[in-house]
Amino acid sequence: MLRWLIVMFLALMLLSWLSPFLRRLGFGQLPGDLRFRWLGRDWDVPLASTLLLSFLVSLIMKLI
Repeated sequence: MLRWLIVMFLALMLLSWLSPFLRRLGFGQLPGDLRFRWLGRDWDVPLASTLLLSFLVSLIMKLI
C-alpha cells in the first residue's frame, strides 16, 4: 500500500512539473479536464486526458 502511495505521489509531482510543456502539446484541454484558480495558484486536474492516456497505454501493452 505504501509503495502505491509513493508511486502516485511521484507521478503527480512529475505531471505537475511537466504540465506547462504538456499543455502546449494539448494535454489538459479535453472537455473533461478541469482548470481552476485557488489561493492564487492555477490548478489543473486533467481527468479526461489521464483516462485517454491510460487507455492508450493499456492498448499498447495488450498489443505487445
